[in-house]
Amino acid sequence: MTLHVHRFNEFGVDGGPAAKNLRPKYELFTNHVTSYLGVKVPETEIKQLVAATIALKGIGGILFIFGSSFGAYLLLMYLGVATPILYDFYNYDSEKPEFHQLFVKFTQNLALFGALLFFMGMKNSMPKRQHKKKVPKTKTI
Repeated sequence: MTLHVHRFNEFGVDGGPAAKNLRPKYELFTNHVTSYLGVKVPETEIKQLVAATIALKGIGGILFIFGSSFGAYLLLMYLGVATPILYDFYNYDSEKPEFHQLFVKFTQNLALFGALLFFMGMKNSMPKRQHKKKVPKTKTI
């Protein structure tokens, strides 16, 4: 298994290489959630999961570039779902090189998550711009 996550190209009928790389990580993640929280994760086709991540990341990124809060929410959803699945450092012994590589990527995504939260907080704390209505000048005779 490669240590880096395949980019979402060559999607194809079955989800492409991203789906093949994601399947074991997703199954391991759902097993952890079920065993630790006692909550069964709903069955999901990996192809649909890959398509959803492409949509969240793509649409969210484009909207965020234009300063949209909705785009930031989409990116938050993407990072919240994808980060613990893709960068599963917790499944490796801390002595293995995979642990360190995945842990660095995991913490980078946490930093992005925090930056998006900061953006949302700053965007919501700024007062809304109000248009000033022009007051008609009184005519003097």
